[in-house]
Amino acid sequence: MVDLRHRPNILIADDVPENIELLVSILENDYDIRVASNGETVLKIVYSDVPPDLILLDVMMPGLSGHEVCRRIKANPDRRMIPVIFVTAMCSVEAEQLGLEIGAVDYITKPISPPVVKARVRTHLALYDQTRELERMVTQRTLDLLTSRQQIIRRLGRAAEFKDNETGNHVIRMAHYACLIADAVGLGCATQEVILQAAPMHDIGKIGIPDSILLKPGKLSAEEWVLMKRHPSMGAEIIGLHDDDLLKTARLIALTHHERWDGAGYPQGLSGEAIPLVGRIVAVADVFDALISVRPYKAAFPVSDALGYMTEQSGRHFDPVLIPALNHVLPQILKIKENYADELGAIADE
Repeated sequence: MVDLRHRPNILIADDVPENIELLVSILENDYDIRVASNGETVLKIVYSDVPPDLILLDVMMPGLSGHEVCRRIKANPDRRMIPVIFVTAMCSVEAEQLGLEIGAVDYITKPISPPVVKARVRTHLALYDQTRELERMVTQRTLDLLTSRQQIIRRLGRAAEFKDNETGNHVIRMAHYACLIADAVGLGCATQEVILQAAPMHDIGKIGIPDSILLKPGKLSAEEWVLMKRHPSMGAEIIGLHDDDLLKTARLIALTHHERWDGAGYPQGLSGEAIPLVGRIVAVADVFDALISVRPYKAAFPVSDALGYMTEQSGRHFDPVLIPALNHVLPQILKIKENYADELGAIADE
């Protein structure tokens, strides 16, 4: 017995009512049926919130022809996988070849044979179900791989922070700060997400810096600063060169987040807009979180003092456009600071 709760949805399109009636009578016991008498109605149904699972499409219709309707469906990424079967009296080899070339999965010629219609519909619905299941599996696998990659990136970021921060929550906080600042200056959601995922790698180069320097409770000597200033280049080398946007951005952030707007930063001495925007954004997020957090060499600054310092360094250390953005998102930043406080211990940012 057919499960009526999960019956496939078939769209029958023909400008001759008798042809529609015949196809409906053949299929209505097994499928939910919708009908259309012209191409425009077909496209409305296809682009609706409940598109058909399969389309039986006449070629010769008023207005948009079946061929043109098929072309438009196959040009739409969200609908092109819907199987289209042409049902037509045009039975030449050339006509059939054209239909298949523009994306139809099959060709049924008139006069219609009910067993043939049932068999073709059943076969192509099964193939469509298999295709959708494979797509679902690929999407899930891709999501799993992306999640794994993101977790590896975060853990590598924590590996660097564990050398001078007991919990490593700094990498979570500053990544969220950077994402908020990116939003405030008008960067799109996709770019914000890349920054959120890449920013935790900003100090991965610290893995190559001796603990005696990272954990020193006082100012570094000139020789120690020479070593410390190598960590951006080390980080870029650790991440390496990749075509992947996330890893490219992570490398760029690692390399440039200690550059200064006035050109006095390191390792390249870049200035102004020659510093990549992602590096400028992470510089603001990184320094601000460092100021309001306890470090081996200092107590936490009050937020007002930290903001005063950031404002004072606008146009010197920091891109002057980014400091108003920091102030704009400050309420959200303070909430993140509370949620990912170091005293709460290491927190997984899922």
